[in-house]
Amino acid sequence: MKRWSSALLPLSILLILVALTTWLRYATDLPEVRHDGKNRHDPDYIITEANGRKLDTSGKLLYTLAAAEIRHYPDDDTTELTRPTLVYLHPTRPPVTIRANHGRASSRGEQVELWDQVEVQRAARGKDAQLLATMSELTVLTDEEKAFTKSKVLITQGNSWVEGVGMQVDNQLQTYVLESAVSGQIESHFARKKPPT
Repeated sequence: MKRWSSALLPLSILLILVALTTWLRYATDLPEVRHDGKNRHDPDYIITEANGRKLDTSGKLLYTLAAAEIRHYPDDDTTELTRPTLVYLHPTRPPVTIRANHGRASSRGEQVELWDQVEVQRAARGKDAQLLATMSELTVLTDEEKAFTKSKVLITQGNSWVEGVGMQVDNQLQTYVLESAVSGQIESHFARKKPPT
């Protein structure tokens, strides 16, 4: 009995040392610190006075995107835009110009977030006056020609105006749908005009 208890003490000490060594290995195994700059949010290129064009498969111009400055960040593959201007062109529809003071494009440019004095301007055509929508922020899905916002919007066209909160835009259908708190004043084309006095 004495021999067994004398062997048990060194064996238990050895097991405790193995457990502590294993615990210390994992406790001190820190992630390797990278020094290649990939964890920093620094631009890898900056372009000033940039102009880009998107063409369809047949070579027809769909839209242009210009900016006073473009900065690309490799850590999250985003592109920041200073004073971006996006212009949609179509042979049978009036051009639509979207401007802002700041923007951020996704890696492939399929989504552009705009903020700070955002304007959507549809050019006048025929009897229709120019349409101007202003808001604080707007998300544009460039390839789908759609946009949306949850901010307050003011739309003016000629002497008509309408305002609301939240808006859905479909450039292909030429629709601007306000979501809530809508009020406005619409000038009727059929209203009798007073004869000059």
